[in-house]
Amino acid sequence: MGHRRRERSVLIMSKNDIFQPIQFRTPLSRARGLGASRHGVSHFITERVSGLALAPLSVWGVFAALKLVGADQHTAAAWVGQPVNAVLLSLLLISALIHLSNAVQVVIEDYIHRFTSKSALVIGNLFVCVLAGAVGVFSILKVALTVTGAH
Repeated sequence: MGHRRRERSVLIMSKNDIFQPIQFRTPLSRARGLGASRHGVSHFITERVSGLALAPLSVWGVFAALKLVGADQHTAAAWVGQPVNAVLLSLLLISALIHLSNAVQVVIEDYIHRFTSKSALVIGNLFVCVLAGAVGVFSILKVALTVTGAH
């Protein structure tokens, strides 16, 4: 009755464990989830959240674009002038640029090995995406506020 069965502990190893032995990571770094790049899982989560946001926004964007096919400039400007459309268009642009920035950064970090080249490209990527976002949101607001009469 007092017999307890001892379970054998099984160590499951992945491909990454072969190249990076577990004993070289401190318990604190394993608990926090920080890898060699020191930014942990935040990059992964940002990519997933921006991708999740892009799913419905992209569907909305495709339907909106199909609705505006063949429309003149005044009709398109009036469409952007509607607050819901201006907000959703801005969200689509921002989430697409965040997703693009993170995806390009991963490619740069994976395939560029020189520190100076990698740093310059990551900074350039961020600069281009922030600039595109600023110009895009400014343009959407300019059209939306011009059409509605607010100057």
